[in-house]
Amino acid sequence: MMKLKKSLLLLGPALLFGGCALMPPAEDPVLIKLTELERRLQNIERVMENQSLVNLTQQVAATERRGDEMQGRIEELEHSSESTAERQRQLYADIDSRIQELETAVRDRNSVNVMDGGNLPPGQLPMPGGSDRDNYQAAFELLKEQRYEPAAAAFQQFLLAFPDSELADNAQYWLAESHYVTQQFDQALGEFEVVIASFPNSRKVPDALLKMGYCSYELENWASARESLARVQTEYKETTAARLAGQRLQRMDEEGV
Repeated sequence: MMKLKKSLLLLGPALLFGGCALMPPAEDPVLIKLTELERRLQNIERVMENQSLVNLTQQVAATERRGDEMQGRIEELEHSSESTAERQRQLYADIDSRIQELETAVRDRNSVNVMDGGNLPPGQLPMPGGSDRDNYQAAFELLKEQRYEPAAAAFQQFLLAFPDSELADNAQYWLAESHYVTQQFDQALGEFEVVIASFPNSRKVPDALLKMGYCSYELENWASARESLARVQTEYKETTAARLAGQRLQRMDEEGV
């Protein structure tokens, strides 16, 4: 377009001077043609300039639309993030409240009524009116606290109150254990025998048989000790109880008993 304009500008004077000798400028067809061409060229330039402005305006408008969309999306994400954070705060508060309630309930369930220096009243469960699991857990807590006498009493009352409980074999074993750790070996031996006799399918049987061997060892009943320990090795191979039984038998061999 610029080349065309320059050409017309160079050509114009030559044609003008060539035709001016023939007729007035207002009637010169060459000059008229050049004027028309100049006018059309200006119109084309204006159109092109206007089209560039239109394109630029469209691009700006499109950019602004994209900016508005991005701003809207950002606002949505911010709102969603705030909503999620608020839900999390509410959830954490609810969980914390429920944990505190559970901790309080556990403390209440594990509380044991004691009298006379920590002994249970005769014939009373650690949690009167509670379920078998509540009373078992209360008795076991006493055992963990090394309060062996009240623990033994609690397990004994448990077995009287809940003889058919699925926890009865465990309670019988821990009753025997309460006597064993206080070196009441005769009494412990009898209670371990009850585990084997009354609950032959219990998982506590290998341990009870091992402790029978230990009790007999402490009572210096060497033959009974060896018999019980050998049974553990023979009947419950590949168990921790069998390994411990082997260690005690080796010790007896070294001691010559």
